[in-house]
Amino acid sequence: MAGVTLALALASGGLKPLLIDPQLFEDQCAPSFDGRASAISFSAFRQWRALGVAPFLEPHAQRIEQILVTQGGGPGLLRFAADEIAARNQGEPLGYMLENRHIRAGLASAAAEAGIEVLAPQRVVSAQTSGAAARIGLEDGRTLTAPLIVGADGRGSLIRREAHIATQGWGYGQSGVVATVGVERDHAGVAYEHFLPAGPFAILPLTGRRVSLVWTESTARGAALAQASPEAFAAHLGRRFGSFLGQIEVLGPRFVYPLSLQLAERLVAPRVALIGDAAHAIHPIAGQGLNMGLKDAAALAQVLTEAARLGEDIGALDVLERYARWRGVDNVGVALATDLFTRLYSNNHPLVRIARGVGMAAVGAAGPLRRLFMHEAGGALGDLPRLLRGEAL
Repeated sequence: MAGVTLALALASGGLKPLLIDPQLFEDQCAPSFDGRASAISFSAFRQWRALGVAPFLEPHAQRIEQILVTQGGGPGLLRFAADEIAARNQGEPLGYMLENRHIRAGLASAAAEAGIEVLAPQRVVSAQTSGAAARIGLEDGRTLTAPLIVGADGRGSLIRREAHIATQGWGYGQSGVVATVGVERDHAGVAYEHFLPAGPFAILPLTGRRVSLVWTESTARGAALAQASPEAFAAHLGRRFGSFLGQIEVLGPRFVYPLSLQLAERLVAPRVALIGDAAHAIHPIAGQGLNMGLKDAAALAQVLTEAARLGEDIGALDVLERYARWRGVDNVGVALATDLFTRLYSNNHPLVRIARGVGMAAVGAAGPLRRLFMHEAGGALGDLPRLLRGEAL
């Protein structure tokens, strides 16, 4: 998703991107592909508006009007509401919930409309750089040459490995159980995040009377939930979910994903840049993973288009370092903050519970601090690329 967004941004800036994907776009849009939904920050959605993607996405986008945060086994309640920042944000919500299949479909339609060339299904088997060119070897035997390769190929990035960029990270001993759940009552655009000893339990609003469930458990319990019969899973879910939205029904398959942190030691190498999960993969506790990748796309597109307009070599290391400096600190900061929250809130120690409750109460009582958190989560703070401000390149 970050890679296609980057391609659209580069094309809008006058460059000629080529997308290579091992899977057909239409296969990635099937409900059974991964089942996940993403919380999209309002700044990231501005980017999609600026790139002409929003018309494809808006029918499927659920506004997040409120976020309620609680902790199990102790005091503490936080409420974030879009109306608190509406004046500054011109009526934008806290964010949007979108099923990933709809994001992929919308991006694919926008890419086709923009005339972006796509090679799919096609697999990259090698990537080398030398002098003024980068070369990609394809599974069908072809070799492609360009001034720059961008690795947007996920946690196991081949481009990252071929560029000899190492990673640092660790697992959390947790898995995220993901499912779409039908509810009886209107969710009113409210997202719920319950911090429990095993990990967060998130109920995230989707269009219609549906929610996306992200249920974090230990690896062993996550595997047991994945293998449980539909009846047993529904019974466990009902006890955890509660009845505040009325009767619930699991819609479609459930998915289980191991949770870990992984950071690339560098974002760039000669004629190579990394974005999205190839550069950083984090715990979903704050819903920032895809948003980080979309920020990468906006920043890299701006750096490259500005360099091209100045007649610079877009694959030169000094050009790519501008992108690395722009995004490096923010990526590491968000990753470490997410790691801290994961460790702090996946903890049932009595003193930690009390400290969490005090901290949540303090943030809840401090309007300016609460609004600062909302603007930060919305990606609206700091040195923003033009696309994240809703401006064309």
